Amino acid sequence: MNRVAVVTGGASGMGEAICHDLGSRGHKVAVLDLNGTAAQRVSDELREKGVDAISLSVDVSDRRAVEEAFARVRAELGPVHILVTSAGMVDFCAFTDITPETWNRLIDVNLTGTFHCCQVAVPDMLEASWGRIVMISSSSAQRGSPGMAHYAASKGALLSLTRSLAREYGPAGITVNNIPPSAIETPMQHAGQAAGHLPSNEQMAASVPLGHLGTGDDIAAAVGFLCSEQAGFITGQTLGVNGGSVM
Repeated sequence: MNRVAVVTGGASGMGEAICHDLGSRGHKVAVLDLNGTAAQRVSDELREKGVDAISLSVDVSDRRAVEEAFARVRAELGPVHILVTSAGMVDFCAFTDITPETWNRLIDVNLTGTFHCCQVAVPDMLEASWGRIVMISSSSAQRGSPGMAHYAASKGALLSLTRSLAREYGPAGITVNNIPPSAIETPMQHAGQAAGHLPSNEQMAASVPLGHLGTGDDIAAAVGFLCSEQAGFITGQTLGVNGGSVM
Protein backbone atom coordinates (compact mmCIF):
# COMPACT_ATOMS: atom_id res chain seq x y z
CA MET A 1 0.00 0.00 0.00
CA ASN A 2 1.29 3.44 -0.91
CA ARG A 3 1.91 5.57 2.18
CA VAL A 4 3.25 9.08 2.63
CA ALA A 5 6.65 9.05 4.29
CA VAL A 6 8.44 12.05 5.78
CA VAL A 7 12.19 11.72 6.25
CA THR A 8 14.02 14.46 8.13
CA GLY A 9 17.69 14.90 7.38
CA GLY A 10 16.86 13.28 4.06
CA ALA A 11 19.32 15.17 1.89
CA SER A 12 22.48 13.20 2.63
CA GLY A 13 23.99 10.11 4.20
CA MET A 14 21.63 7.72 5.95
CA GLY A 15 18.62 9.97 5.43
CA GLU A 16 19.17 10.07 1.68
CA ALA A 17 19.46 6.28 1.52
CA ILE A 18 16.28 5.96 3.57
CA CYS A 19 14.40 8.21 1.13
CA HIS A 20 15.44 6.02 -1.80
CA ASP A 21 14.56 2.79 0.03
CA LEU A 22 11.10 3.99 1.01
CA GLY A 23 10.52 5.28 -2.50
CA SER A 24 11.51 1.90 -3.94
CA ARG A 25 8.86 0.31 -1.73
CA GLY A 26 6.16 2.37 -3.42
CA HIS A 27 5.77 5.12 -0.85
CA LYS A 28 5.45 8.82 -1.54
CA VAL A 29 8.40 10.61 0.00
CA ALA A 30 8.84 14.08 1.49
CA VAL A 31 12.53 14.94 1.83
CA LEU A 32 13.02 17.41 4.69
CA ASP A 33 16.41 18.93 5.37
CA LEU A 34 18.01 22.17 6.47
CA ASN A 35 19.89 22.12 3.17
CA GLY A 36 17.11 22.86 0.71
CA THR A 37 19.32 22.55 -2.37
CA ALA A 38 20.47 19.06 -1.42
CA ALA A 39 16.92 18.05 -0.52
CA GLN A 40 15.76 19.20 -3.96
CA ARG A 41 18.45 17.05 -5.57
CA VAL A 42 17.25 13.96 -3.70
CA SER A 43 13.59 14.57 -4.55
CA ASP A 44 14.53 15.12 -8.20
CA GLU A 45 16.38 11.79 -8.23
CA LEU A 46 13.35 10.08 -6.69
CA ARG A 47 10.99 11.55 -9.26
CA GLU A 48 13.31 10.35 -12.04
CA LYS A 49 12.68 6.85 -10.65
CA GLY A 50 8.93 7.39 -10.75
CA VAL A 51 8.52 8.17 -7.06
CA ASP A 52 6.04 10.84 -6.03
CA ALA A 53 8.34 13.10 -4.01
CA ILE A 54 8.76 16.65 -2.78
CA SER A 55 11.50 18.48 -0.89
CA LEU A 56 11.32 21.09 1.82
CA SER A 57 13.98 23.18 3.56
CA VAL A 58 13.22 22.90 7.27
CA ASP A 59 14.98 23.53 10.56
CA VAL A 60 13.37 20.83 12.72
CA SER A 61 14.10 22.83 15.87
CA ASP A 62 11.63 25.50 14.63
CA ARG A 63 8.12 24.33 15.56
CA ARG A 64 6.34 26.71 13.21
CA ALA A 65 8.57 25.65 10.30
CA VAL A 66 7.83 21.99 11.04
CA GLU A 67 4.08 22.62 11.16
CA GLU A 68 4.19 24.52 7.87
CA ALA A 69 6.26 21.77 6.23
CA PHE A 70 3.86 19.03 7.28
CA ALA A 71 0.91 21.11 6.09
CA ARG A 72 2.52 21.30 2.67
CA VAL A 73 3.23 17.57 2.68
CA ARG A 74 -0.43 16.88 3.43
CA ALA A 75 -1.54 19.27 0.69
CA GLU A 76 0.75 17.82 -1.97
CA LEU A 77 1.09 14.14 -1.02
CA GLY A 78 -1.55 13.35 1.60
CA PRO A 79 -1.67 12.45 5.31
CA VAL A 80 1.61 11.35 6.88
CA HIS A 81 1.70 7.71 7.97
CA ILE A 82 5.47 7.08 8.05
CA LEU A 83 7.97 9.30 9.85
CA VAL A 84 11.73 8.76 10.00
CA THR A 85 13.63 11.29 12.08
CA SER A 86 17.18 11.27 10.77
CA ALA A 87 17.95 14.99 11.12
CA GLY A 88 20.71 15.64 13.60
CA MET A 89 23.91 17.45 14.36
CA VAL A 90 27.12 16.44 16.08
CA ASP A 91 29.79 18.31 18.00
CA PHE A 92 33.11 17.29 19.51
CA CYS A 93 34.08 19.05 22.72
CA ALA A 94 35.49 18.28 26.16
CA PHE A 95 32.70 18.27 28.72
CA THR A 96 34.01 21.25 30.67
CA ASP A 97 34.23 23.28 27.45
CA ILE A 98 30.64 22.73 26.32
CA THR A 99 28.87 26.06 26.33
CA PRO A 100 25.20 26.36 27.28
CA GLU A 101 24.54 27.62 23.75
CA THR A 102 26.10 24.52 22.16
CA TRP A 103 24.34 22.21 24.60
CA ASN A 104 20.98 23.81 23.85
CA ARG A 105 21.50 23.70 20.09
CA LEU A 106 22.21 19.95 20.10
CA ILE A 107 19.21 19.28 22.32
CA ASP A 108 17.04 21.55 20.14
CA VAL A 109 17.93 19.72 16.93
CA ASN A 110 18.48 16.12 18.00
CA LEU A 111 15.79 15.78 20.67
CA THR A 112 13.32 18.65 20.47
CA GLY A 113 13.32 18.51 16.67
CA THR A 114 12.28 14.87 16.88
CA PHE A 115 9.58 15.79 19.41
CA HIS A 116 8.20 18.45 17.06
CA CYS A 117 8.03 16.10 14.09
CA CYS A 118 6.46 13.24 16.02
CA GLN A 119 3.86 15.44 17.66
CA VAL A 120 2.85 17.01 14.34
CA ALA A 121 2.71 13.65 12.52
CA VAL A 122 0.88 11.52 15.10
CA PRO A 123 -2.63 12.97 14.47
CA ASP A 124 -2.55 11.67 10.87
CA MET A 125 -1.55 8.23 12.12
CA LEU A 126 -4.27 8.23 14.78
CA GLU A 127 -6.89 9.05 12.18
CA ALA A 128 -5.67 6.17 10.00
CA SER A 129 -5.25 3.75 12.93
CA TRP A 130 -1.87 2.96 11.36
CA GLY A 131 1.54 4.52 11.64
CA ARG A 132 5.26 3.89 11.63
CA ILE A 133 7.83 6.04 13.41
CA VAL A 134 11.55 5.26 13.32
CA MET A 135 13.97 7.47 15.21
CA ILE A 136 17.64 7.43 14.26
CA SER A 137 19.72 7.81 17.40
CA SER A 138 23.34 6.69 17.85
CA SER A 139 25.40 3.99 19.52
CA SER A 140 26.82 6.88 21.56
CA ALA A 141 23.48 6.88 23.35
CA GLN A 142 24.10 3.35 24.55
CA ARG A 143 27.79 3.32 25.41
CA GLY A 144 28.59 6.99 26.02
CA SER A 145 31.18 8.98 24.09
CA PRO A 146 34.07 10.91 25.64
CA GLY A 147 34.27 14.36 24.13
CA MET A 148 30.67 14.08 22.92
CA ALA A 149 28.66 14.08 26.15
CA HIS A 150 26.13 16.59 24.84
CA TYR A 151 25.63 14.62 21.63
CA ALA A 152 25.28 11.32 23.50
CA ALA A 153 22.81 12.84 25.94
CA SER A 154 20.64 14.23 23.15
CA LYS A 155 20.57 10.88 21.38
CA GLY A 156 20.10 8.89 24.58
CA ALA A 157 16.86 10.70 25.28
CA LEU A 158 15.50 9.36 22.00
CA LEU A 159 15.68 5.82 23.37
CA SER A 160 13.30 6.74 26.18
CA LEU A 161 11.08 8.74 23.85
CA THR A 162 10.82 5.72 21.55
CA ARG A 163 9.70 3.39 24.33
CA SER A 164 7.25 5.92 25.75
CA LEU A 165 5.55 6.63 22.43
CA ALA A 166 5.46 2.94 21.58
CA ARG A 167 3.51 2.19 24.76
CA GLU A 168 1.25 5.21 24.42
CA TYR A 169 0.29 4.69 20.79
CA GLY A 170 0.52 0.93 20.36
CA PRO A 171 -3.23 0.55 20.99
CA ALA A 172 -3.82 2.91 18.06
CA GLY A 173 -1.87 0.78 15.59
CA ILE A 174 1.24 2.97 15.60
CA THR A 175 4.66 1.37 16.03
CA VAL A 176 7.66 3.35 17.22
CA ASN A 177 11.19 1.98 16.98
CA ASN A 178 14.75 3.22 17.17
CA ILE A 179 17.96 2.51 15.27
CA PRO A 180 21.27 3.55 16.89
CA PRO A 181 23.80 3.29 14.04
CA SER A 182 27.45 2.49 14.62
CA ALA A 183 30.38 2.14 12.23
CA ILE A 184 28.36 3.56 9.33
CA GLU A 185 30.25 5.55 6.70
CA THR A 186 28.54 8.93 6.27
CA PRO A 187 29.43 12.51 5.30
CA MET A 188 29.14 13.45 8.98
CA GLN A 189 31.72 10.79 9.82
CA HIS A 190 34.04 12.05 7.09
CA ALA A 191 33.81 15.57 8.50
CA GLY A 192 34.72 14.27 11.96
CA GLN A 193 37.70 12.42 10.52
CA ALA A 194 38.87 15.46 8.57
CA ALA A 195 38.81 17.48 11.79
CA GLY A 196 40.83 14.83 13.60
CA HIS A 197 38.04 13.81 15.97
CA LEU A 198 37.49 10.31 14.63
CA PRO A 199 39.86 7.48 13.59
CA SER A 200 40.30 6.44 9.98
CA ASN A 201 37.96 4.05 8.20
CA GLU A 202 40.55 1.30 8.52
CA GLN A 203 40.88 1.82 12.27
CA MET A 204 37.15 1.91 12.75
CA ALA A 205 36.61 -1.20 10.62
CA ALA A 206 39.18 -3.11 12.68
CA SER A 207 36.88 -2.85 15.71
CA VAL A 208 33.84 -4.21 13.85
CA PRO A 209 33.38 -8.02 14.04
CA LEU A 210 32.24 -8.13 10.41
CA GLY A 211 35.49 -6.39 9.46
CA HIS A 212 34.11 -3.48 7.50
CA LEU A 213 32.03 -0.32 7.88
CA GLY A 214 28.36 -0.21 7.07
CA THR A 215 26.63 2.08 4.61
CA GLY A 216 23.53 4.22 4.52
CA ASP A 217 21.86 1.42 2.58
CA ASP A 218 22.30 -0.90 5.55
CA ILE A 219 20.42 1.54 7.76
CA ALA A 220 17.81 2.17 5.06
CA ALA A 221 17.06 -1.55 4.72
CA ALA A 222 16.37 -1.83 8.45
CA VAL A 223 14.22 1.30 8.40
CA GLY A 224 12.29 0.03 5.39
CA PHE A 225 11.49 -3.20 7.19
CA LEU A 226 10.40 -1.45 10.39
CA CYS A 227 8.08 0.73 8.32
CA SER A 228 6.51 -2.24 6.54
CA GLU A 229 3.37 -4.23 7.22
CA GLN A 230 5.56 -7.21 8.13
CA ALA A 231 6.94 -5.32 11.15
CA GLY A 232 3.51 -4.63 12.63
CA PHE A 233 4.24 -6.57 15.84
CA ILE A 234 7.58 -4.84 16.49
CA THR A 235 7.45 -1.71 18.59
CA GLY A 236 9.40 0.00 21.35
CA GLN A 237 12.59 -1.68 20.15
CA THR A 238 16.14 -0.49 19.65
CA LEU A 239 17.64 -2.28 16.65
CA GLY A 240 21.41 -2.09 16.48
CA VAL A 241 22.71 -1.95 12.91
CA ASN A 242 26.40 -2.01 13.68
CA GLY A 243 28.21 -5.05 12.24
CA GLY A 244 28.28 -6.67 15.67
CA SER A 245 30.06 -3.80 17.43
CA VAL A 246 29.94 -4.04 21.20
CA MET A 247 27.84 -1.39 22.86
